[in-house]
Amino acid sequence: MKTYRSNGKLLLTGEYVVLDGAISLAVPTQYGQSLTIKPIETQRLYWKSFDDAGNVWFEGVFSCNDFEILNQHPNDTIAQRLKEILLAAKTLNPEFLNTPHGFEVETQLEFPKNWGLGTSSTLINNIANWANIDAFKLLELTFGGSGYDIACAQHDTAITYQINNKAPLINSVGFSPSFKNHLYFVYLNQKQNSRDGIAHYKALTHDLTSVISEINNITKQMLTCEDLETFKTLITTHESIISKTLQQETVASKFFNDFDGAIKSLGAWGGDFMLIASQDDPTAYFKNKGFHTIIPYSKMIL
Repeated sequence: MKTYRSNGKLLLTGEYVVLDGAISLAVPTQYGQSLTIKPIETQRLYWKSFDDAGNVWFEGVFSCNDFEILNQHPNDTIAQRLKEILLAAKTLNPEFLNTPHGFEVETQLEFPKNWGLGTSSTLINNIANWANIDAFKLLELTFGGSGYDIACAQHDTAITYQINNKAPLINSVGFSPSFKNHLYFVYLNQKQNSRDGIAHYKALTHDLTSVISEINNITKQMLTCEDLETFKTLITTHESIISKTLQQETVASKFFNDFDGAIKSLGAWGGDFMLIASQDDPTAYFKNKGFHTIIPYSKMIL
């Protein structure tokens, strides 16, 4: 039996523009996903995926050579996607699963799968480790995206992430602000599809030179920021820049314009988590607004 585990992710700066070369600040989460393989005599893959509550949310049986789906179940779109990932892994390493036996495979999520912390990226990284291949190449052949989530899956510290000549530049950074007890993550009650958000962004045509320069400066300033008020200004400015770029209203002005603090969207706008910077504990405020998942920074980030 062997187990692989990958960290979840949050992108604190540079959402969308990371795709065009901006320097982004990303952090791995304490929550992640594991993948356990147990050899069996039958040449089959018996796959079970468990959610954070221990319930099976996907179950499938595949052949080991061409990953043909051998069982009937309602989640066939998930089975098809998994088959694509396994075939892509085999393309990158033809020796992958070239064995006379099979495996029982179990994946275990440590966070609700609608949170957007990296159900897909942690799976990609775990399968890549199992297949002994480059996780970034596997991502490219399957889900696509910037790859910062793969970098977070592989790191136990905050990182800066930049795409340079189509290759990732990853640097471990010491991001542990002295005011982190005033930072929180609030879930917006809806999973956002990153691919839809990226498609909207790509459809907008404009020169991003000045935008990327401004975001780069904000990322660098956040790494050395020593007080909460400056940090609040930085994330509010970041929201304003991305709002203009996307031609979308900020989440703060849409839903929380009476909040005494700063709010920044994370990931694809309109869902997933927000970063909150607040002098006082904002739990009561957001619960009154109907948002009940409020996680302090120190309980979310590695």
